[in-house]
Amino acid sequence: MTAAVFFGCTFIAFGPAVSLFLFTIAREPLRVIFLIAGAFFWLVSLLLASLVWFISVQISNKESASQQKGLLIFGVVLSVLLQETFRFAYYKLLKKANEGLLALSQEETMPISIRQLAYVSGLGFGFMSGAFSVVNILADSVGPGTIGIHGDSQHYFLSSAFMTMAIILLHMFWGVVFFDGCEKQRWLAVAAVVISHLVVSCLTFQNPQYITSLVPTYIIMFSMGIWAFYTAGGSLRNLKLCLTCKDKDFLLANHRPR
Repeated sequence: MTAAVFFGCTFIAFGPAVSLFLFTIAREPLRVIFLIAGAFFWLVSLLLASLVWFISVQISNKESASQQKGLLIFGVVLSVLLQETFRFAYYKLLKKANEGLLALSQEETMPISIRQLAYVSGLGFGFMSGAFSVVNILADSVGPGTIGIHGDSQHYFLSSAFMTMAIILLHMFWGVVFFDGCEKQRWLAVAAVVISHLVVSCLTFQNPQYITSLVPTYIIMFSMGIWAFYTAGGSLRNLKLCLTCKDKDFLLANHRPR
């Protein structure tokens, strides 16, 4: 049973993201490089947030439950703000890198479009965020022990897997909307990404009441997905053509840089 829980939760958490990676990124070395770089930027943001939170805990009153809870909320908010700051820094770096690649390229167009960069970097952020969110939970799922034996929720592993999947996909959507907002100087879109990220992160404080955290998170995920779809140039017409395999140019693998 523990093996079934482990593999089931792993496939739920990472299945969609791995599929996207295999079909749209793995065959392009440049995209793989940018994805790994995006994951590294997210990792650095987490390192800085962890360092600040650790110092804050050490100098605080550890016997005060309210103070420790306040520090936990502070750590979550700080982590989100640092992640979005590093997303912006990565956008600026990618702009410079793309200009350099264009100068070295013999073609007149950029080797990779800003929309592709947004998608790839967002997925990189999501992969690393998902890994840190669920890897310890998956390790515990193989046993020994039985979840919920003391009256706790038996849906802990399953809920964590679905939340991780949502976070990974949200990072991808946030990347597309965020980069487009920076590119076109639509700062309200950038602010919407930061605020929705804060809301989703704070919703996890509702656990173990998983319905109150998962349902709003998935509503936000679907909303951001629709926003990212139209931001990337999507429409109902080309979605229909893509689903019926009649529009190959709509696929990211054949998407032309803009």
